[in-house]
Amino acid sequence: MLYLHIPFCKQACSYCNFHFSTNLKQRDAVVAGMLRELAVRREELPGGSVPTIYFGGGTPSLLTSTELEGLFAEIRRAGYWRGELETEITFEANPDDLTADVIRMLADSPVNRLSIGIQSFNEEDLRFMNRAHDARQALTAVEKVREVGFDNLSIDLIYGAQTTSDLTWQQNLEFATELEVDHIAAYALTVEPKTALGHRVATGAVPDTSDERFATHFGMLIDHLTATGYEQYEISNFARPGHRSRHNSGYWTGQPYLGIGPGAHSFDGKNRRRWNVSNNNRYAKVWPEVGDYSAYLDVGPLLFEEENLSLKDRYNEYVMTGLRRIEGITPGEISRKFGADLAQYFESEMAAHLANGNLRPLTAENIYRLSRRGLEVADGVAADAFY
Repeated sequence: MLYLHIPFCKQACSYCNFHFSTNLKQRDAVVAGMLRELAVRREELPGGSVPTIYFGGGTPSLLTSTELEGLFAEIRRAGYWRGELETEITFEANPDDLTADVIRMLADSPVNRLSIGIQSFNEEDLRFMNRAHDARQALTAVEKVREVGFDNLSIDLIYGAQTTSDLTWQQNLEFATELEVDHIAAYALTVEPKTALGHRVATGAVPDTSDERFATHFGMLIDHLTATGYEQYEISNFARPGHRSRHNSGYWTGQPYLGIGPGAHSFDGKNRRRWNVSNNNRYAKVWPEVGDYSAYLDVGPLLFEEENLSLKDRYNEYVMTGLRRIEGITPGEISRKFGADLAQYFESEMAAHLANGNLRPLTAENIYRLSRRGLEVADGVAADAFY
């Protein structure tokens, strides 16, 4: 899998702690560095075309047609992708960026799946989050891209915000399903340090988020989307049949992926995680000097850091992602991947959650899956299984 991080935004959303910059001065140099990184790091992934390509950010919809064409040209030249139609190619876009020119650019590109960052259809929510679009743009974004033929669409929503009443959230859900998009990703608003929202909460300018509100909105989310034909295939992700995110599913099942761009993360599918420097200026300065993979490794911390996961680290990650997915976990699979001792440990730690109803009753296949009640405390259930 291939991920490209576009680290630029028009303005900073109040809650976001991803790596991005609202200063576009380094834009040309960063894109040039990404082209070089695509060429140099090709050997980190298996040969042949990747199954998925994902443009995330930041805000990919700030790319020009020349920049996007250049990135696709290098993706092809380096052999990540040879034009196969079945490859899932996702592009994140903000509603306010979906002008006629941008939509035409995307329609003319190999992109075949759009993920639109709507977050809310409510004006008060959008202002509180400091989103660049308004409620009208949120409502019309899907219609505009459908007009040019995009039919594989995902939208993001945020619940539990201080401005989001139960009525507002119900209206957001109704707007979303009336649009008949194929995929909806919905996340609880998280107050992160070093963000505008984090500062406002810390200083008492706005109240903290409410666990009670989170629980209420999460329950409404499940009830509404499952009643309207969506499958909850991961805690925060809902899809119509045949429209799961193949890229994100790859993350959750431990597939190898390569992250290109400042702040992007990579995983070799075994035990090595690597993450790029979250500094646009350094990224742009260093990459022009990197001629090959050996030189890339030599510069080391100037461009990346890495860690090697222990067996127990990998087991903990497997438990965390496995319990979030509808497929669940079996002790037999744990035994095959990590050994019989950890499989036995998992079963012993999960006994209490089977008894209290956080896990569904075991089937003949011995699959451990979260119950409806368990979905609300998923992190706690997984933490109890960590070694």
